[in-house]
Amino acid sequence: MATKIRLMLVDDSAVIRRLLADVLSGDPSLEVVGQAPNGRVALEKLPALNPDLVILDVEMPEMNGLETLAEIRKRQPRLPVIMFSSITERGAIVTLEALALGANDYVTKPSNTGNMAMALQRVRDDLIPRIKTFCRHLVGPSPPSWPWSSPSPSPSPPPSTTAPSPIERAPLFKPETQSSALPVPPRLRQRVDVVAIGVSTGGPNALAALLPRLPATFPVPILIVQHMPPIFTRLLAERLATQSTLAVAEGTAGEILQPGQVRVAPGGSHMVLKRQGTQVYLQLHQGEPENSCRPAVDVLFRSVADVYRGNSLAVILTGMGSDGLRGCEVIRQAGGQILVQDEASSVVWGMPGFVAKAGLADSQIPLSQLAGEILNRVRTGR
Repeated sequence: MATKIRLMLVDDSAVIRRLLADVLSGDPSLEVVGQAPNGRVALEKLPALNPDLVILDVEMPEMNGLETLAEIRKRQPRLPVIMFSSITERGAIVTLEALALGANDYVTKPSNTGNMAMALQRVRDDLIPRIKTFCRHLVGPSPPSWPWSSPSPSPSPPPSTTAPSPIERAPLFKPETQSSALPVPPRLRQRVDVVAIGVSTGGPNALAALLPRLPATFPVPILIVQHMPPIFTRLLAERLATQSTLAVAEGTAGEILQPGQVRVAPGGSHMVLKRQGTQVYLQLHQGEPENSCRPAVDVLFRSVADVYRGNSLAVILTGMGSDGLRGCEVIRQAGGQILVQDEASSVVWGMPGFVAKAGLADSQIPLSQLAGEILNRVRTGR
């Protein structure tokens, strides 16, 4: 029989702690073993409670989420921590800082919808799959569902729960499902006119490790879909812009793609391309979510294949689920190239794993070597 996952809730709001406890206790594989109103109390209780995972609020009196996270990482570097942040500019800024400090992931608090049932369902859908992923070795072989995309259809070995790093992290998913796409035989590399990147869990750190390694003279535009809500994507782009010599910004409708330009799809919008003559424009729309997410990697990749055909290079980085798999099929069929982050350097080998297992990837590359491989392929034929 699978062991229950022991959870600790840290939030200064008694109402939020009660809401979380009610939602989480409704799952038979989860058990809330302790609560704390701030980081100081949480650290005092931590040794006795010995939780398997901590859900940590961002803004708290006496000792806030960042201070608490830093101390947890000193004492228990392998303990999974999920940040519970508000959908505000301040919440997004601190959440990105927490991910850089070693938080495993984050969940945004439900907005004031006036519908308690919807709020509870939102928390349930967003939080429980993450908990089961980071504590996968405790919940048995049944894979969790994931609100952004399809789950892995088969179990994986017990994961390491070391704090996330942009370079080293043990895999959590090992997808086995094969794609429906027919294998495309090896072919000569074509010129690369665009790089399209899809990424999810672990993405902010992975992008921070990748983009600064690309030169300011990078000769083609780079388009990114990172699964994040509005505000978060803009602040992520601004953060990456300070770390890279490339021109990084959130994408805006109607702008013309330029060499060396990096555009991140805004949260809440699909990002697609339109060609007019020799110029390619960005377009945004609020079409139906795909793989339960918007922006979706599949939407961008299909558009890239339609506009650039075989002159496309797709890159799939760390992330849960399978978003990007169908888009990679289309890019591959159009003659484009596909790289995926390797299993050992991924926080979660879901998105890249699905593409690799489907036989669509030209190569599996460690994150530390991806920039060099991308640059090499882009320069080939130029």
